[in-house]
Order: sequence, then C-alpha cells, then structure tokens
Amino acid sequence: MTSTTTIAGRYRLEGRLGVGGMSTVHLAFDQRLERSVAIKLLAEHLADDPAFVSRFRREALAAARLVHPNIVQVFDFGFDEGSHQHFIVMEHVNGNSCAELLRDRGHLDVEQGVDIVCQACRGLEYAHRNGVVHRDVKPGNLLVSDADVVKLADFGIARAADQSSITQVGSVLGTAAYLSPEQARGEEAGPRADLYSLGVVTYQLLSGRLPYEAGSLSELALKQQREAPMPLQDLNPRVPPELAYAVSTALAIDQEHRPSDALVLAEALRKGAQGIGPVSSTAPTAHLGTAAATNVLARGEEPTAATRVATRAPVTAPATGRNSRRATPARVSTAAPAPRRREPAPVQARGPRPRKAARRLGALLAVLAVLLVAVIVAALIATSTSNTVVHFRTVVAHDTQNAIDQVKSIINQYTK
Repeated sequence: MTSTTTIAGRYRLEGRLGVGGMSTVHLAFDQRLERSVAIKLLAEHLADDPAFVSRFRREALAAARLVHPNIVQVFDFGFDEGSHQHFIVMEHVNGNSCAELLRDRGHLDVEQGVDIVCQACRGLEYAHRNGVVHRDVKPGNLLVSDADVVKLADFGIARAADQSSITQVGSVLGTAAYLSPEQARGEEAGPRADLYSLGVVTYQLLSGRLPYEAGSLSELALKQQREAPMPLQDLNPRVPPELAYAVSTALAIDQEHRPSDALVLAEALRKGAQGIGPVSSTAPTAHLGTAAATNVLARGEEPTAATRVATRAPVTAPATGRNSRRATPARVSTAAPAPRRREPAPVQARGPRPRKAARRLGALLAVLAVLLVAVIVAALIATSTSNTVVHFRTVVAHDTQNAIDQVKSIINQYTK
C-alpha cells in the first residue's frame, strides 16, 4: 500500500504508525475536513472472517459512543471496496505511547508515572460507566500527547458489557503479560480486569519490569497463583511503600480484593505517591475515614471512656513541712470501657505546724481560766452575807493575763 492510497475516497494514507495482531494503523489526512487522523485497517487475510469482522465493527460501535478527554475519539468507520478492507478513523495524538517512553527511558519517575495512570483511570471509569470494557490495557495503548494529556487507545477487542461475548471457550484475547488471572483462565473480563491490567502497567512504568515474566499463558497463570511480585520499593527506592501497596491491591488475584472502580484506584495511587496510607480497612495501618472518628456527644450522653484519664494511686512521702504535698501525675489509659465509680479522695500526709498548735493551746487555756473564775465568783456570791448589790459586768480582754486581772479587780470590788 503506497502513500498515495486513499481510503473511502477521502482519507489519504501518509505513513504507518504501528502494527497490531489484527490491524495496521496509519497516519492519514482527511481531505474533506482537512485534518490529520489515524486510520486503522483490519488485516487483509481477516477481512473475510465473519468473527473478526464482527469484532472489528463492535470496536467501532463501542468506541464511537465514548467521548472523553482521556479516550481517543472515533470519527468514522466502514468498509473500503477498493482495498477490500474494514477501517476505523480515529483522533491522531501527537506524542508517544507509554511503550515508547519505556523503551527510551527504562522507567518513569513516580510523579509522571502516577499522573499518567490516574488520567488513564479517568478514561477507564468513563468507559466502564458506559458499559464498555477495554480488555487490552497495555503501555502501547496509553498515548501521551505533547501537552501531557493521556488518552486510552485501541478498543480493538473491547466489548459492550450488555452484549453477548464473542470469545470462544479456551480462547483468550489481549497481550498475555497484562491479562488478569480470570482472563488467563479463559473467563469473562469485567471492569476489574482492566484495573488489573492497569496495575501491571503501573508496576512496569515505575520499575521498568513486569510483575510476572512468563513464556506462555499457562506459566503466567501458575506464577500469578503461586508467587507475589517483588515489592515495588525494592526495585525502585523512590517508590513510597504506600504507593507500592496501592499498586499491589490492583494486582490482587481475587478481583473482589481489587479497588471497586478506576477512580478509587486513582485516589489510592495519588495518596500513595504522597506517602498517605491506604484506605482499605485490611491494611496494617488503615484510614478509617471521617465516620465518627471524633463525635460530638449529645447533651446528657455519657462518654464512652474509650480513652480516659485515670488517677494514679497517691504516694505518701515523708513529712517535710509545707513541701510535703506533691503533685500526683496522671496517666492515659486506653483500656476497654469500665463502669464509672467515684474513688475516695486520697489522704495527703501533712507535716506538723507548731505555731498553729501553740495558738490553739493558748486559746483553750484562756477559756478554761475564764470558766474557773466564773465558778469562783458564783461560789463567793452564794456564800456571802453582805447586803451589797452585785452587778454583772462584761469582761473584754485581748489576752489571757488581761482577762484574769479584770476578773480579780471585780472580785476585790464586790467582796470587801
């Protein structure tokens, strides 16, 4: 096929961009709209195979429904009578595929690799939401434009989820190294199969190697079941352990253990690149979210005492005067909640206070003296034969001796 070949009377072929298992992709110029496009031609020897033709048309119908910034747009499809070939016309992306980036660099740095995969996740999420499973996610199908926009390409073996499968028993589609375990077993591929494949791509972008190296599907299936991939941080020390864990969840053998959708995977990768732990509750250190991590108790509601302050038993120190009282440190207890009860207040040891004791003893003696004098006065009055009138007087004194002197004066005055 020469560079002057025209497809469908409007697409002039200008060069070959790539070759796949069932098609060849060319750079072409749309003479009607005057723009560059990419055109995919089904292999000539497959043009008369009804099964492959049906699959090829299914690609065009499925991809044409997907309009998203992270998905290569399909413009047209049909059959060219002159070349006897089926074709699909797609958006041409100026840039490189991830396969070319790996070939040139070996592996990507963490920031760029995570950014590429997160953009691919947004495209996959949109496709899955519209019932389309890609089934062939690999570096060659992730195109990075000159403006660093990532686009998913080649839904060549994708199928609509609501339509019957055209995969025969025992036949497997897709590039072997990126197949999920269920695909390697010949089972149906759902959205989480795409997440597994994207996990393999992420592993390769960050480390420069595949998680499993196998020469056949049977060997790949055995390794997936029996071996765990080498941790990413061991292959690339710049990969945070949290990011390595997020990638490992996408590579889970059981699809139920993979992220629930592509956006969840993107969020886990983005946080992992920042060193933030996983959101899975099965992780060694889990992020439990904001669901009642800190609650505001309703008025009158008792606290749960999940974390409470317990007072240490008082320690009696030797008496050293005023400095004998010491602060009792508190400790934080994280024990299980226990019934609350009131503890008796600790008895603190107190040292002797000589001055206060002396004052109390003097006051007691003064009171006793006054009482004694009163008794004596009463006795004298009772036994006295004098007709002198007795007058009661109030004695006010500032100290004991003054009180005694006043009482003596009264006694002398009325008992002469």
